[in-house]
Amino acid sequence: MPENSSKAQQILITAKDLFYRYGFKRVSIEEVCREAGVSKMTFYKYFKNKNGLIIHMMNTLSRDAWEIYESIMSRQIPYKEKVAGMLRLKADSTKGLSPELLQEIHNSDDEELKAYFQKHTITNLKRIMKDLTKAQQDGELRQDMKIGFILYFMNHMFEMAKDQQLTALYATPQDLIMELNNFFFYGILPRE
Repeated sequence: MPENSSKAQQILITAKDLFYRYGFKRVSIEEVCREAGVSKMTFYKYFKNKNGLIIHMMNTLSRDAWEIYESIMSRQIPYKEKVAGMLRLKADSTKGLSPELLQEIHNSDDEELKAYFQKHTITNLKRIMKDLTKAQQDGELRQDMKIGFILYFMNHMFEMAKDQQLTALYATPQDLIMELNNFFFYGILPRE
């Protein structure tokens, strides 16, 4: 898809807004087109189907977030400040996320999307684990904590976000995500 196409960009902006508010299932291609002010023919010029749009949108959001993440991690600042930057990034990237979308990301019944989200999660965890391992080697994380435990806990954070009983405790999905991330990061920093 040409990144510089204004119509394709309008479709992506509109889709993100609608998906964040209502989830993937509830939003139709017709609704995206109507809200974006484009025809279905134009939609299909850029995207194979709704899943193609979802995957492209998620890849774009992920790419943008990783650029910011890499910028944070490359700074010559204490790791605690990097963690604060990562938490701001997480807050910004989850702003406006609906409970429906969070559940659909974690519990998709669409096999193509389910495979995409699983692969995406594994890739992201590997990247984060690499940085956590380096931080631990550099003495910026507790030395007495096993990296395997950190990975195990991170995987379970994703499972916790699926738990409807837990999500019901929070006003928004962003509140839950931030609580999990704050708990995770501030539980692994060196004790003073």
